[in-house]
Parts: sequence; C-alpha cells; structure tokens
Amino acid sequence: MRTQQFAITPAAGKRLIAKAIVRHPDVAWALHHGTVVVVAGTTNGYVAEELLNAVGQADGFRREGFFRGLTTPPGVRRTATGRLADESRFAGDVVIAKGAWRPGQSVFDVVDQLARGDVILKGANAVDLQNREAGVLIGDPKGGTVAMALQAVIGRRVRLIVPVGLEKRVHKRIPELAALLNAPHAEGARLLPVPGEIVTEIEALESLAGVRAELVAAGGVAGAEGAVWLAVTGTGENLATARQLISSVAAEPPFAL
Repeated sequence: MRTQQFAITPAAGKRLIAKAIVRHPDVAWALHHGTVVVVAGTTNGYVAEELLNAVGQADGFRREGFFRGLTTPPGVRRTATGRLADESRFAGDVVIAKGAWRPGQSVFDVVDQLARGDVILKGANAVDLQNREAGVLIGDPKGGTVAMALQAVIGRRVRLIVPVGLEKRVHKRIPELAALLNAPHAEGARLLPVPGEIVTEIEALESLAGVRAELVAAGGVAGAEGAVWLAVTGTGENLATARQLISSVAAEPPFAL
C-alpha cells in the first residue's frame, strides 16, 4: 500500500462526485427501472449531465442556470433568498423515469408518484464529515425543494443521496448549527438537517478507484480557491486508477452562471 497526495478544485470535485453518482448501484437501478430526480443545484448540474449522458439524452440540457439559491461574489445581483435576479434560464429539475428524461418537470411535479426504489439527488450547503451529517440552507418559507423531497423520503422510503463538495465542510454538528440559525431571534436563511447518504470527493474516489482518501489540507489561489488536498492510499493499481480519474477532471473550468 502507498499514499499519494492530490489537489482537487471545487469544480473538479463536482465532476468527480457526478461520475461516482452515475456508478452508484441504487442510482444505476433507478435510472432504468424507476425514477431519478436531480434537484437543481450547482453540484447537481454536473450530476444531471453525467446521468443524461448515461442514457444518451444530454442534448438540450444546460448546466448554466441549473440552480435555485446560491452564493456569489459581491457585485452579482441576487434576491434576498440567494436567487439570481434573472432566472429566465431556469428550466426546472431533471427527472428521468425508466431511462427517459422528462424536460420541464420538477420535484414538485413528481414527488407524489415516487416510491421505494426511486432516488432523489439533492445537494447540501453544509457537511459534517466526522458525523456524516449534511444540512441544506432554506430560504423558502415553506421549506423549499428539500421539504418537498422529504415527504417521499420519510413517507415512502425513497432513497435520498446528497452530493456535496468538501469545500462545504463545517466543524459542528448539523443539528447544533440548525438550532442556531432556526432560532426565533435569528435572521437570514434557515438550516435543515437531511437524512441522506452523503457523497463527497472522498466517497467518490473510494467507490470509483477502491482507495482510501483523507482530507489533509485545503486552499489555493488563482482559480484554486476552495481546493482540497487529499491523501489517497491504495495499491499501485488502485492509485493509478485514482490518478487517472483525478487527471480526467483536473481541467474542469470554474462554475459559470
């Protein structure tokens, strides 16, 4: 066994996570035999691309604008809930039923029809790696897409998978942070803990390359802001696979609005 170090930018991490999601056994089954709902979000834009490519229906999908709330630098116009002022390019979530993409549909349109074996993919804004917990910031007074998704997850055992990059890591328990942000005296977005399977760059490498990955450092400049350093341990063959995977996503450009 050997250990090598790799730097992964947030954009490369999103692509890596997306490649792992396509290979996830529950997703692979639901993609052709059930329903997969990809709730709009920046990481899920990459996931949607990979899934639509897998069923040969990527034409017509644009990752740009595939989000609801988001964080942007100063100077980019947004509403009070984090949305862009111009959402004319938002075309809804990606719903794939028995291998067929249903353009224009959203989680709100199909949530009542989802059943055991179906999969909802929903991103997160905070992840506690140690305790395997994730949380979603809420701007909608009715709880937004995640509250709608949880009706199927809790009520009908629909599978919830949470693709989330390591740049969103936090260092307190998600319920503690939720209590802080959801208190009556607090202002701004709320935070909802979500009971799904978390998939970060670490799980992506472990599932795709059969290695063990550890977050050991972070940071960068000139386009590498938010990058993470991973120490990856495995056999020579598995490390070669990991190195090839990381090389294949390394040039992924930063997310564009």
